[in-house]
Amino acid sequence: MEAVLARMRALDERLPAQDGVAVFNRVYMTVTQTLHRRIGQGEFPAPRQAQTLAVRFAERYLTAVEADRAPACWRPLLQYRRHPGVRPLQHALAGINAHIGHDLALAVVSTCHALDCPPAALEADFHRVGDTLVSLEERIREDLMPGPDLLEVADPLTHLLGSWSLERARAGAWASARLLWTLRRSPDLAEEFEESLDAGVGLVGRCLLTPTGRRSAARCCPTPW
Repeated sequence: MEAVLARMRALDERLPAQDGVAVFNRVYMTVTQTLHRRIGQGEFPAPRQAQTLAVRFAERYLTAVEADRAPACWRPLLQYRRHPGVRPLQHALAGINAHIGHDLALAVVSTCHALDCPPAALEADFHRVGDTLVSLEERIREDLMPGPDLLEVADPLTHLLGSWSLERARAGAWASARLLWTLRRSPDLAEEFEESLDAGVGLVGRCLLTPTGRRSAARCCPTPW
């Protein structure tokens, strides 16, 4: 896990602080450090399994944001990362959506192949890693939530915050992982499902990144003549 943490630190040093990817990277780096510490302290009964899952999970995010062409689920964040009308909280939630909605399922399957075990053998570790991810969402909302006055003005942001659920995303990721494992002997079907999952998560991400700031309204709604 030190290797993926080093890549996250390098990304943090390279990106401007207000960059949307940098916003997500900072909170995810903190959660990965927490997970690393918990595994090292023996809080996971099968530390090798947990570490393999955590590393393969993090590598999918890092590969996506460093790629010339990212998966569809990450493209909205990469395209809107510097949009003046998108708030940091939206960038962070879009990152969680892409990472959990798409990457987590594929990381589970990749770990199963690496350890030669079915998803059921990883279920306990999946839920323990998921419990750590809950702190990611909590930290994002605590650190990036606008003040009451701003939130009242930005009514659309209130709607967006209530339209996405970490618990539903986790449940969907587990169901997707089990289905992909079942489809492993039907590569065409598995590929088709992966593409559909990627596109669907990307669509949700684009909705989460709907510009809500007043600066965006001036740009998107020119004065009539």
